[in-house]
Amino acid sequence: MSVRRRLTALVTIVLVCGGSSLAQAQSTSSKSTAKPATAKPEAAAAGGAEPTLIGQFGTWGAYTATPNGKKVCFALAKPSSSKTNPPNRPRDPAYAFVSTRPAEKVANEVSIMIGYTLKPGSESTLEVGGASYAMYTQGDGLWIKNAAEEERMVDAMRKSADVTVKGVSAKGTETTDIFSLKGLAQALDRLAQDCRR
Repeated sequence: MSVRRRLTALVTIVLVCGGSSLAQAQSTSSKSTAKPATAKPEAAAAGGAEPTLIGQFGTWGAYTATPNGKKVCFALAKPSSSKTNPPNRPRDPAYAFVSTRPAEKVANEVSIMIGYTLKPGSESTLEVGGASYAMYTQGDGLWIKNAAEEERMVDAMRKSADVTVKGVSAKGTETTDIFSLKGLAQALDRLAQDCRR
């Protein structure tokens, strides 16, 4: 699969899974059983979800897309290092996203596509700036469990050097991914300007 196709598929998954059903699940209860919808990547391209790079800032790319006529802006990065326990377990590439969807009044929503199916019911963590945040898991995606903490987490991400994400696969493999945050603040500032239009 080409990099552009993979990116388009990832964007679609993040946009659909990061949508209102997950936000409702987060706001009603941290133990909610509501699940986000699943995405079909083929449908994304037809819906205009093809992402456009508007700037590269350190390790973070700033992108826009317009799936189904609704503008979405997001910053995206790959991990600077990854390790598994047991070592050398195969997995798809991981990505960190910070998304803004003006039509849904969503700003700076953090999500991680971890590159494997997570253990059902497991909790993952995101560590940044000396704090640890519980992450809600669904399929191969992670979102903050307590949406009220997201603004504080993003603020810490803007000021820190890196973020560590830990998870457990459906097969029991433990993973630790470290994402450099170099350029994230500039990418988010650029997206804040671009997403107003």
